[in-house]
Amino acid sequence: MRVAAIDIGTVTSRLMVADVDEGGLSVVRRTSTITDLGMGVDATGRLADDAIERTVETVASYKRAIDELAEHTPVDRVVALATSASRDAENADEFVGRLRDVGVELTVIPGSREAELSFLGASNDFGGEALLFADIGGGSTELAFGTATASPDALVPEIRLDAFHSFDIGCRRMTERFLRHDPPSAAELAAARAWALDTFAEFFACAPFSPERLVAVAGTPTSVVAVRDALVPYDSAKVHKAQVSRAQFDDVAHRLSAMPLAERMRVPGIQPKRAGVFPAGVLILDAILESAGLESFTVSESDILTGIVLDAARSVRE
Repeated sequence: MRVAAIDIGTVTSRLMVADVDEGGLSVVRRTSTITDLGMGVDATGRLADDAIERTVETVASYKRAIDELAEHTPVDRVVALATSASRDAENADEFVGRLRDVGVELTVIPGSREAELSFLGASNDFGGEALLFADIGGGSTELAFGTATASPDALVPEIRLDAFHSFDIGCRRMTERFLRHDPPSAAELAAARAWALDTFAEFFACAPFSPERLVAVAGTPTSVVAVRDALVPYDSAKVHKAQVSRAQFDDVAHRLSAMPLAERMRVPGIQPKRAGVFPAGVLILDAILESAGLESFTVSESDILTGIVLDAARSVRE
């Protein structure tokens, strides 16, 4: 069956169209656009008019792409979900209505559902392993620990989540709260890092586990690999399942966080529109590594988009 998934986050809006069968998942089209829907939401509690406009324009283009594909092969299910920024915004209903006008029915999901879908997507490539999963978004970060097990007659792997939580800490939210200088001052970086460590402390204290692997998804970890390896143009095949040691991570994080934004935007491997929130993203990832006592992580391109597709395929079959 063919499923189209749209994920509207605080920083990026993304589309995946994929075919799912007993042999696995095959991506037909995948697109990502930085729309910054959540810019200013942490301070105002509202989605800005210009942010709504550019996100609606982007999602409308995704709908046209889905319709064009459907002219050749039917799309069995279209699922559009929004996460942290839309959860926080008092005018989210306005945004939902604007997307309905362009033919997209949007559901704003709670953090627990975001964590579940994200883990389903990421764990799909690491069956049977005890995974600590981290999805560092613009407004929230999802952490989960569990395993995924595939059976011969199952279209979608079964997941067991032993611990999961969605935290109101993300690279856009942290940047707007703490990192006001260019480049961020040592005091700002220290305060932001302390906030991240304090935010995650209870999760790691109350959920004892021994992960075999930390799997990190979203723009921060993928950018770390792209910068480390100077991937121009970006090559998702080289990023997916890439291993990053603590030393490699520290080198990229410290080097780029010390640069002015204009210089950081020119670094090979980083998207210019992501450069502004990159120091916050690596601070959050650093806090996760320290809290978990781990010295490396694995980057995955399979995230909530993959989880949405797999979950939709399962529900269609059921």
